Amino acid sequence: MKKIIPVFLLFLGLALAVNFAPGQDPGLPTIVSVAKSDLRLETARLLDLDLLMEVQGRVYIVAAPVDLQKIRSAGIPFRLETDLFAPSAGSLPRLQGDLNGDFHSYYEVESELKALETAHPGLAKVFVLGDSLEGRHIYAMKVSANAQLDEDEAQVLFLGCHHAREWISVEVPFLFGKYLLDHYGSNPDVTRLMDSSEIWIVPLVNPDGLEYSIHSYRYWRKNRRENGDGSWGVDLNRNYSYAWAWDNIGSSPTPDSDVYRGRSPFSEPEAQAVRDLISNKNFQALISYHSYAQDILYPWGYTTTHSPDDARLRTLAAGMAQRIQAVNGRVYTFGAAADTLYVTNGDLTDWAYGTHGVLAYTIEVPPMDAQNGGFFNAEADIQPIFKENLPAMTYLVDQCIARFVPAAVPANGQDGKPAPAPRPNIRVKG
Repeated sequence: MKKIIPVFLLFLGLALAVNFAPGQDPGLPTIVSVAKSDLRLETARLLDLDLLMEVQGRVYIVAAPVDLQKIRSAGIPFRLETDLFAPSAGSLPRLQGDLNGDFHSYYEVESELKALETAHPGLAKVFVLGDSLEGRHIYAMKVSANAQLDEDEAQVLFLGCHHAREWISVEVPFLFGKYLLDHYGSNPDVTRLMDSSEIWIVPLVNPDGLEYSIHSYRYWRKNRRENGDGSWGVDLNRNYSYAWAWDNIGSSPTPDSDVYRGRSPFSEPEAQAVRDLISNKNFQALISYHSYAQDILYPWGYTTTHSPDDARLRTLAAGMAQRIQAVNGRVYTFGAAADTLYVTNGDLTDWAYGTHGVLAYTIEVPPMDAQNGGFFNAEADIQPIFKENLPAMTYLVDQCIARFVPAAVPANGQDGKPAPAPRPNIRVKG
């Protein structure tokens, strides 16, 4: 249940669209408004309505067909708001700065990654990990003092945008890569990190979903899989194989659900691209960025049982939270995902840790709740959110460097990588 978003976020609502072309998910929600006097918060909570914002005495609601029926059954008059949130007429050009402002589109990510590679020869190398369902590249950028070489160094991965509507999650890892490249040679700490590690940036895991969120429907979450039953999309962060389909609470077998896990593990090419990167590298740690909550989460997500490395994961999370708070004073809660936020299964962090022993984190960036913006981060939030996360990112890389044991010099028969946790007895419950 989302609270009403303040009116100052109205300008971001203009990126919403509720008119759809033929074949474009006719079951998607529309936007309606009701008089505030007719919809009290107690009623909204009982009906579990997705409240967008309040403007001039009217409450705007993201309403699926079932929600419209709830509103009708409650006897609340409502007004369709298709004109308010419809995109401008005509075909949309490839670059839409007027729609997504300072946030990056797929094409802007593509262009700027290539520009960084050109501007920083030897320090940045761009890779295509695979293609999305609609044929867009999924890019990774390797940042290191010798980016063209595969060196025996600590490796750390930062990813964004598994979920399309979480635009801010693209910005944090992208800006981290840019920051490192811009400060190599002038900032001793950055220079040391890049001299001693390989840092990988995958800012946009779900390019099709992001483009759909920008151009068609701002609240879109999943990829753009046509499910064959009139619904669209798979939740990419429920499509990894570890504990996939463990239950129907942490993910859903229902295609029109926002947490639909897909027909099988790794059914989606976007998740396959991330899988192949991690499987072919030796990452010590990773962070997958999401919004919104202000949390630092680590395995397990599929069960409240603590992982074998819970103490180490918690210590690193505490270190990141302390460094974040020192910047802007914002407090990020930290803990095992199932204990701290909610139960998930088939997500990236459980898979990376459970299969490969990677110390894997999900960081949910601000705001804490929908009252302060929800998925609608203001453009002015981009730099403050990145800057408060920056010391946590460098801290994690630093910790991986400190604990890294080169393969050529094994210590006590170990390779410096945490042992994989035991795989659960996978089964479908419920």
